[in-house]
Amino acid sequence: MNPKVLVITGATGTGKTTVQDYLVSHYPVTKIITHTTRPPRQGEVNGQDYYFEDDDSFKHNHYLESVVYSGYHYGSSREGIAAGFKRAPFAAIVLDTKGAITYADELGDQAVIIFLTVSETAQLAHRLTKRGDDQDMMEQRFASPEYRRDLTMPLALRGRAIQLNNDHWQQTQLKLDDLMTSLQRGETVDSGVLR
Repeated sequence: MNPKVLVITGATGTGKTTVQDYLVSHYPVTKIITHTTRPPRQGEVNGQDYYFEDDDSFKHNHYLESVVYSGYHYGSSREGIAAGFKRAPFAAIVLDTKGAITYADELGDQAVIIFLTVSETAQLAHRLTKRGDDQDMMEQRFASPEYRRDLTMPLALRGRAIQLNNDHWQQTQLKLDDLMTSLQRGETVDSGVLR
């Protein structure tokens, strides 16, 4: 079985974390743990929630992508992927579409890009409200260029990503089951719409 990185991407509210949690709980899939220089929050565990770094140690990893947010560095590294493959043959990460493009470029066939969509974008606001997101934060997020960018599959992912509509969770689970069965058999998974 060839190890694969499952990259889950799409707009806010499409269910990226739900899909990742489902794959981790039902298949030999582990989350890729990312790095940050921000201090741990109450209850966060180093090596489980993040690899907590200082400014110096952060520089010693080999990042596929990294950002500075609110003065702290965040990134996902080749070391984090390698550590994931020690735990399971598949590793999953949730990224925005910009990060997904980087993973597709850097990892080639080792990356399986899953682009999540919904039929009606109005569902997204409903989902965020339902999960308890702050109204002001939601409005800022929906007004951001990143949100608009992530609503449709970027040209750079077309022909390289699997598009999965997540309107109905039970149907999404069945499609994910089919995908994982194919990957576990070592079959090549074509890009396009997962039916």
